[in-house]
Amino acid sequence: MGVTRRLVAVAVVLVALAAPAAAQAGTPEFHGTIKTIGPKIKARMVSWHEGCPVPISRLRLLELDHWGFDAKVHRGRLIVHHDSARKVLRVFHKLFDNKFKIRQIWLVDAYGADDDRSMNADNTSAFNCRFVAGTSRWSEHAYGRAIDINPVENPYVAGSHVSPEKGRRYANRSLRLKGMIHAGDKTVRAFRAEGWGWGGAWSGAKDYQHFSASGR
Repeated sequence: MGVTRRLVAVAVVLVALAAPAAAQAGTPEFHGTIKTIGPKIKARMVSWHEGCPVPISRLRLLELDHWGFDAKVHRGRLIVHHDSARKVLRVFHKLFDNKFKIRQIWLVDAYGADDDRSMNADNTSAFNCRFVAGTSRWSEHAYGRAIDINPVENPYVAGSHVSPEKGRRYANRSLRLKGMIHAGDKTVRAFRAEGWGWGGAWSGAKDYQHFSASGR
């Protein structure tokens, strides 16, 4: 074999070896960070106020990647309790690897800390210093230890009551549509691996969007 032919053969081998790495380089990777709540975020946090059960110093801002309904990677923000930050980041890393679609992840402050507005926008959120609806009992969200995911596709259902109303179609849990969560699926298992419970497993009313450290 001549020198030229040997060089061509070597080049072909090198290209073949490099191909998997090149394909791998084009695959989006998950990126997530945990930060303390800085003054700029604190100034915009209408979701926190004096009298909340958790001081801001114990809350953390997560900035993380997620797959959107448009099949593109987006950056989202969640605020959670510091003792849940790493667990939540691990969960969302798994959801990203599973290519689970999430409409959007914005701080609930973008909706004036109004849970109904956030749900109607199909917004995934976590910390919100509020009571459980219709009670004077702090929600698990008020501790930063609960997350609601794709509220429209995974509504709260109690008999004929569906919240948000835009999620009424998805009260039919036999549907298998983008962004929905079902018993035993990869999303439920990802949270379960961190010790978090799912509202879709409650007896009586079901809160299909809701995951929490306490299971409540």
